[in-house]
Amino acid sequence: MKFIKSFEYDQSYFNDIGEYKYGKNRPVVYVIEGGKEAYIGETSDVYNRSHQHYKKLDRNKLNSIHIIGDDEFNKSATLDIEALLIEFMSADGKYLLQNGNGGLKNHRYFNKHLYHDVKFEMIWKELREKGLAIKELIQIRNSDLLKFSPYKALTEDQLQIAKSVTTSILTTDKSKHMIKGEPGSGKTILAVFLVKYLRQMNKLEKLNIGLVIPMTSLRKTLKSVFKNVKGLSASMVIGPNEVVKKDYDILIIDEAHRLNRRIGLTSYGSYDEVNRKLGLDKYTGTQLDWIEMTCKHAVYLYDGNQSVKPTDIEESRFREIDATIYELKSQMRVQGGHDYIAYIDNILNQKQVNKMKFDKYEFLLFDNVNDMVEIIKIKDKAFKLSRVVAGFAWDWISKNDKSLKDIQIGRNAYMWNSTNQDWVNSPNALNEVGCIHSIQGYDLNYTGVIIGPEIVMRDNKILVDKDKYKDKKGKFALNDPEQLKIYIKNIYKVLLTRGIKGTYVYVCDEALRDYFKQFIVTFNDKNDYRFMQGDVSIVAEKI
Repeated sequence: MKFIKSFEYDQSYFNDIGEYKYGKNRPVVYVIEGGKEAYIGETSDVYNRSHQHYKKLDRNKLNSIHIIGDDEFNKSATLDIEALLIEFMSADGKYLLQNGNGGLKNHRYFNKHLYHDVKFEMIWKELREKGLAIKELIQIRNSDLLKFSPYKALTEDQLQIAKSVTTSILTTDKSKHMIKGEPGSGKTILAVFLVKYLRQMNKLEKLNIGLVIPMTSLRKTLKSVFKNVKGLSASMVIGPNEVVKKDYDILIIDEAHRLNRRIGLTSYGSYDEVNRKLGLDKYTGTQLDWIEMTCKHAVYLYDGNQSVKPTDIEESRFREIDATIYELKSQMRVQGGHDYIAYIDNILNQKQVNKMKFDKYEFLLFDNVNDMVEIIKIKDKAFKLSRVVAGFAWDWISKNDKSLKDIQIGRNAYMWNSTNQDWVNSPNALNEVGCIHSIQGYDLNYTGVIIGPEIVMRDNKILVDKDKYKDKKGKFALNDPEQLKIYIKNIYKVLLTRGIKGTYVYVCDEALRDYFKQFIVTFNDKNDYRFMQGDVSIVAEKI
């Protein structure tokens, strides 16, 4: 079965389009392309729509139009397939898209699975056969270009927030906005979307817009995304220190809870220089102050429960900002949904009473750490983007000697992540263990989490052992054990909410592991693989 009919994109061929079976009064999706650019749309009258596009200079230079039609298409289906094509063809990289991103909404409709999954797979295969796409869908689904695409179809709450923020920026001289959301609620997706959405508006196209990313690793990843999107550039993705380099009109700050104050920094020189330039006190000026002093409009994406060390600006300082507050309520990452996120929070805070199971989510506890590591490798072979991460409870001795292993658990030894920049996608990531600073802000398909010996169970209370917490910057000048416990629990909440399809857990402290067993199904041997997706024979062979 073929879905795509191709025509030259020239006025002399428009009558042929009109005479085509799906040329008039039929819902279709179409791709107009030529050279390095393409435009994707949907319509119920592609004959007339072709004429309209041809009058536009950027469309007029394109060469071919490919009409995607099917007897079972309806308006909802073509809107959905249009959104998918925009999202996936942008991430595929064959073309730079001329599309804006304002009208893409994730909506439900009857029999969506048939179109969204089954027929879209067939359409994509045909696009590749015609040379209109390069990569397989599984490659794209695991790519940063898709995960952080400004063309992602938004949820209802994301779209409403984007429109509200935009209206405020268009109608006021100055504004402040704070968008709150738990892990997986789509904060980074919304941040990236907003940059593209604002940039394409005529009234704003000459304004300086910056996307501030406090974490080096995520910043590098998003720079790669931006350089592959028409109208955006890698230079728009900046670190907090760079806000003084030009006069910014709009700053969008993702992971705002990771903005720094002058405590436990790796380097004080560049930090102090920014404070000097802005006339701020050397010791009390913060990165939050820098942003408020250097832009007219600030949009903060924030989750105080993801603050993981004393360097992060205190939550009380964010409460002082006179901003319009929004809340993201959708769960876009974890297939266990809000219930899973709340479950993790309740377990870590000893508020959970009953054990829960999640039909669409694999949540397992391991008695043997190496079993967990091996199964993560199997998952990576099947689904890609599966990684082992851990709390910062071991010294980083391999940083100076690559022949050494950092993490020793019984007879098993592992190495910390060899790079902080885009570690998730680095060549040896599967054989390493990522720390909080290499993983925050990223999605994984499966995550194996090692809960280190810095957090223990004693006398029925979860406690922390400061001496076993090895992040020197993470506990610098911090004498309050309760505050350190909050930071460490936040770290594990972040680590335990990275996995889209599943999370596996190994707990070093035996008493704490017994506590976790009250709430997580324990993986005992190869027979317990019935709880998981995959090839049982491979697992039996490995363990």
